[in-house]
Amino acid sequence: MTAPTVPPLAGFTVGVTAARRADELGTMLERRGAVVQHGPAIRIVALPDDERLLANTRTLAERPPDITVATTGIGFRGWMAAADGWGVGERLRAALGRGTLLARGPKARGAIRASGLVEAWSPESESTAEVLDHLLGIGVAGRCIAVQLHGEPLPEVVAALRRAGAEVVEVPVYRWAPPADIAPMDRLTDAVLVGGVDVVTFTSAPAAASLLARAAERGVRTELVDALRGPVLALCVGPVTAAPLEALGVSTVQPHRCRLGSMVRTLEAAAPARARRFAAGGHRLELRGHAVVVDGVLHRVPPTPMALLRVLARRPGWVVPRAELLRVLPGGGDDEHAVETAVARLRAALGRPALVQTVVKRGYRLAVDPAGEPR
Repeated sequence: MTAPTVPPLAGFTVGVTAARRADELGTMLERRGAVVQHGPAIRIVALPDDERLLANTRTLAERPPDITVATTGIGFRGWMAAADGWGVGERLRAALGRGTLLARGPKARGAIRASGLVEAWSPESESTAEVLDHLLGIGVAGRCIAVQLHGEPLPEVVAALRRAGAEVVEVPVYRWAPPADIAPMDRLTDAVLVGGVDVVTFTSAPAAASLLARAAERGVRTELVDALRGPVLALCVGPVTAAPLEALGVSTVQPHRCRLGSMVRTLEAAAPARARRFAAGGHRLELRGHAVVVDGVLHRVPPTPMALLRVLARRPGWVVPRAELLRVLPGGGDDEHAVETAVARLRAALGRPALVQTVVKRGYRLAVDPAGEPR
């Protein structure tokens, strides 16, 4: 009987830092076999009653901008909804329609069209930098440009446009803030630090910055960065999101398109590629985050036996002394019988006792086949 195909993310634990669309992302990951741990690092605070937003909205409705830049779909829709609430929605749409609308990405483009307007241009890269290059390329001197902000100010963009002679009206529709309940974020950080998470996903730069800031408050920022530089994969939806991490030397994985679906498909290839593979005891082993695939069948392995297996896999085929294995067991101590118990649990979880061999009076070894090249 043919063994069922192992889902691409089975055996991996993935942390989700997103606030918006976190459930959607989590569902996509779980459908591919991942265990998901949610730890929202930010929350979105709408500003429908913000005096600055109201004042700038009325100004633009009365004096139409030459160019309007929509940076996010949720932000542009929120702006239109706020304008409707103030009774100036129709006037604002008419004013924006008399000028040129630019959309940073497809979500912003969809929001523009949903409001009854049409965008003139959108960058392939979906980046603010390309939008700025486009504006500077067509010339903005003497023009009024409305820029819908996406949670954080864009001082470099605004300053560059003003240096080029443009009048810039900033439209702050919402902002990012730390989560109301920081406990899930702290639990996610703790899981990363103890090796309980294999991948952390980021869908916005503020989420990455917030996770790092909270870790700094708790005194574990260095440890968190080291984990993201090493055993834990940092998966970002795009280069803007990755910037706070890469500035610290964290290598990130990104999809070709800034989409949740593309991000998950990228992980489908990236996560299994990080697994270690061996031929041992006449079987094919694939070590994933918290599971082992033996001859194409997934075996869930508890944390303590899995930690033991990782130590054995660092030197496949070599004898690892009991004292060294004892150091990875929770609680420490000097009772080497605890190692025997953990090895027994490991053998039971793998379903193939011969994969881990006892070397009398010395320790244990992963029974790597001489002809099987470990990868």
